[in-house]
Amino acid sequence: MTQLPQPVVPVCYRHPKRETYVRCTRCNRPICPDCMNEASVGHQCPECVAEGRRTQRPVRTAFGGSLVGARGYVTTTLIGLNVLMALVSLVSAGGRGVFGGGLGGLLGGATPLTQWGAVQGQAVYRNTVTGALSQGPFGVADGEYYRLVTAMFLHYGPLHLLLNMWALWVLGRILEGVLGPIRFLALYLVSGLGGSVAVYVFAPDAPTVGASGAIFGLFAGLFIVLKRLGRDTSSVIPILVLNIVISFVPGISLAGHLGGLVTGAIIAAALAYAPRTSRNLVVGGVVGALLAVFVVLVVVQTAALQDFTPYLGL
Repeated sequence: MTQLPQPVVPVCYRHPKRETYVRCTRCNRPICPDCMNEASVGHQCPECVAEGRRTQRPVRTAFGGSLVGARGYVTTTLIGLNVLMALVSLVSAGGRGVFGGGLGGLLGGATPLTQWGAVQGQAVYRNTVTGALSQGPFGVADGEYYRLVTAMFLHYGPLHLLLNMWALWVLGRILEGVLGPIRFLALYLVSGLGGSVAVYVFAPDAPTVGASGAIFGLFAGLFIVLKRLGRDTSSVIPILVLNIVISFVPGISLAGHLGGLVTGAIIAAALAYAPRTSRNLVVGGVVGALLAVFVVLVVVQTAALQDFTPYLGL
């Protein structure tokens, strides 16, 4: 008499003691409930899921940025850094200076920290022997190139800080979400640097601080991004025009604002209109070219300021 063989019950390939009749839809290996990963059709084993993640292209925004930008990490970090520098500035002044100035102290004033980090290329000196006044190289023109960067993280008083941080919060969350964190940070920093270089070239006598150059770069970036996406820009234009008009008010850096605006527009145009297949190459080339132009402008202006020390009289 012949006995029929007993059917073999399949077991999980990762847990041999667990019986299962479920198989991975990709590799057909039996998997237990602990190893199941729900897929669009059936279930997959852990190895097939990991392989799928390695071969799947990450989801990107319309401009090639990471979706992590929607969380606004860079924007909040920049705001936190600016607020931190404002507190350090207040401490450096011993509680004074930041709350000096007009509008009940809201406009603020210079502090030891802003004097150390402001963009400035020349200053007036008095000869201790003759008493004569003359202009000479100072700050950036005297080798303190760090000022071109530090100035964009310093502010004169709480109102100056509040206005710039509010604009950064509104513009930053939108642009970081669309461009991604890395591209957004590049737009912000290079625009701020463009504003600092413009101040050094066109207004080297006045010590200048503030994130306004970077903020104007974000304004230009938002306008170009909205145009590229076919969105309505009517709400951006009046705000941008108003801010440009305000830039002509004495005491506000027109050079810094326009320098950041032009720089931001150039970078945003590269981000928005570069071919998708060569976007990183085009954007990297544009940023590199801008930085090269900045270096040339700084070198030429430094040479001019070091050679120019006119006599101003007694």
